[in-house]
Amino acid sequence: MSRRTIQSLTVFSALLIIGVVITQIYWVKQALDLRHRQFNQNAHIALQDVAGKLAHVCGVMQTTNPVEQLSPEYFLVNTNATTQPEMLEHFIRDSFTKHNLITNFEVGIYDCTTNRIRYGMSLSTKNNDKIPAKTTNWIKTDKYPYYFGVRFPEQETYFAGSISGAIWSSALVLVAVSFFAYALFVILRQKQLSEVQRDFVNNMTHELQTPISTIRIAADVLNSDNIVSQPTRHKRYVQIVQDEILRLQGQVEMVLSMAKAERDALHLQKERLDARQMIQSILLPYEEKVRFQANATDSMIDADPFHLRCLISNLVDNALKYSDDVPDVVVETYNKGKNLVIAVRDQGIGIAPEYQKKVFNQFFRIPYGDVHNVKGFGIGLSYVKQIVRAHHWHLGLESALGKGSTFKITIPQKHA
Repeated sequence: MSRRTIQSLTVFSALLIIGVVITQIYWVKQALDLRHRQFNQNAHIALQDVAGKLAHVCGVMQTTNPVEQLSPEYFLVNTNATTQPEMLEHFIRDSFTKHNLITNFEVGIYDCTTNRIRYGMSLSTKNNDKIPAKTTNWIKTDKYPYYFGVRFPEQETYFAGSISGAIWSSALVLVAVSFFAYALFVILRQKQLSEVQRDFVNNMTHELQTPISTIRIAADVLNSDNIVSQPTRHKRYVQIVQDEILRLQGQVEMVLSMAKAERDALHLQKERLDARQMIQSILLPYEEKVRFQANATDSMIDADPFHLRCLISNLVDNALKYSDDVPDVVVETYNKGKNLVIAVRDQGIGIAPEYQKKVFNQFFRIPYGDVHNVKGFGIGLSYVKQIVRAHHWHLGLESALGKGSTFKITIPQKHA
């Protein structure tokens, strides 16, 4: 399956997931709105029924529209007469139960002689509990001389409970969609890792074939009869074999070190060494391609010599690979406080800001230009990061696109 097809399927699946989520949210909201309207309608009818019974008992004429809703949770009922609390409680419980309003509520009776709520009680159609309620914060009106108010303080809880089935079904759909999204992510991640692994194997095969081919050619020359009579040539080919073996060993050791570092099984063999002398020996094969500026007055550090050599070699090789036809690479050492800083600077293509953290990820290759034509495993900078971390040093990167890059290794020094 092509990358474009996978990307199209991913986008389509993401849109479907978003559509399902939006649909579920919409239907839950619609269900809540419907419950609100049903509740308000039932409450209105039930309170009209209560007002009618009170008017009949008190012998007064009932107004046409005795019930007024002043807020989403508060209703006011005009009675045109004094209301007895016990009678009101009985009528309300009976009417609410009849209209299936099984919830907690508060009742307050207004007294026009004192201009305040003279009675406040918390009641429920779930049970026969009766608890005094605060008589403050009730909404009062000047429209009626006699009225009572009903408040539903747990209205949202009531609505949520009434559509609990819809909420649970929506939650299950969202969980299923989440698992689908996670499975899709895992599949795409596995495909990406498979592609990365394939690229790594191809790159590693190519990189290992180069020294092997060189060793094979040198071995054929050394196996010839007349090479013995040419000691200078014989020595040169022996040196080629030794150098290629060291190169091959370094490549294999780098791959093994990466695997050990991921398992936290990388063991360093630290020694007291002079970083200046080591860098000078590393840069000998590069001749005029790399300049060395030894500005540090103290370059003694504790480090694993093999891994430090590989680390610096990787940074120098990386700088040369991503430079122009005439590379300008500088390795500099200087002291900063109680630290030694090793900086590898180039004037190459540079790294865009969005890739500067990713370049230290294993197998990551910058996806622009002709970078993929550059040889390598794609683990050089990841190896550098692992070795720096194992030594408890600090790795920094300064880069600008088209202006080159500078990698800095800050190494704490122990002073006598």
